[in-house]
Amino acid sequence: MEPSSSVSAAATRRIAHLDMDAFYASVELLRYPELRGLPVVIGAGSDAQPTTLADGTRVFSRLRGYAGRGVVTTSTYEARALGVFSAMGMMKAAQLAPEAVLLPVDFATYRQYSRLFKAAVAGIAPHIEDRGIDEIYIDLSAHPDDTLALAQRIKQAVRDATGLSCSIGISPNKLLSKIASELDKPDGITIIGPGDLQRRIWPLPVGKVNGIGPKANDRLAAIGISTIAQLAAAAPDILQSHFGLSYARWLTEVAHGVDERPVVTHSEPKSISRETTFERDLHVRRDRAALSAIFVKLCERLEGDLLRKGYVGRTIGIKLRFDNFRTVTRDLTLPRPTAEAAAIHRAAGLCLKRISLDHRIRLLGVRISGLQPRSQEPAPTHEEPVQLSLY
Repeated sequence: MEPSSSVSAAATRRIAHLDMDAFYASVELLRYPELRGLPVVIGAGSDAQPTTLADGTRVFSRLRGYAGRGVVTTSTYEARALGVFSAMGMMKAAQLAPEAVLLPVDFATYRQYSRLFKAAVAGIAPHIEDRGIDEIYIDLSAHPDDTLALAQRIKQAVRDATGLSCSIGISPNKLLSKIASELDKPDGITIIGPGDLQRRIWPLPVGKVNGIGPKANDRLAAIGISTIAQLAAAAPDILQSHFGLSYARWLTEVAHGVDERPVVTHSEPKSISRETTFERDLHVRRDRAALSAIFVKLCERLEGDLLRKGYVGRTIGIKLRFDNFRTVTRDLTLPRPTAEAAAIHRAAGLCLKRISLDHRIRLLGVRISGLQPRSQEPAPTHEEPVQLSLY
């Protein structure tokens, strides 16, 4: 295979990947501009709200001395330079950056900014695949504007709508654009054209390819493959002997920049869930009131998600993680779909009764699947209201 053939052959396609720069942290810096240039950590499980003094000065919590099981949701680039990254335990982060400012997560505000930046992009290029709260793919193939000018226009529209910066990678496919959007962060534009596969992509570690996880990365390293260029040069039969035919074929294709996936502008969710990890392990009986209140709140939030997205569901699931890290799930399918918190709670409660609650609880979650649009929901039956509790 000619190494650059995929880039030139698919030149009529222009696929962009837009990734907001340190999204949650950047939103917080809009709220607290005095923190710009400082290491800031946004931490799940943290309630470290800043305190405002009488003179208007804000006092922020620091990571030093943090105790708990929270994890880093995101961090500013200054904190990343100190080794603090998302999914890291905050106690470990406190060791690396004790003077970093600690802020709690505010998902409601992040979702608001997410809607704003996506609407701004849609006003210019409406063929969008939503990949999460802070990233999207955009099919620019039919757009009349020059590629660089179009990317600059999109970035400016995002900045005007949110005050935030983003980075954009553009190439003939989603695979290369995803990689490209990371190359010139923050606030970058990276366009991958003929010759750029070898020049900019091949020198990168294989782990930069979305779909090559830590285990595959380790197995590739064991056979002397650490860069995408080395993967592109690897003999197919060697890859097949270590990874099987299907995955070996995929590895060969991605190393040569081949990716035919379309930008999917609409997809139906398979399930919606809400869960929370507790700051301390909760005892089933002594902490029953707290567990009950959290259980109710999860069901209510799930109802809100369903109503906002316009879905009902039939299968209710419960997820528990105990203090020994054992995770248990149970499901129950209802005779008719629902979006009501009370019905979700009743079904989830029946699932709970099928679990032996013999350990303290570390995590509690509720899930609904078997989704369908609310317009297809059968006429509701009237049931007597019940008091919600843990059991």
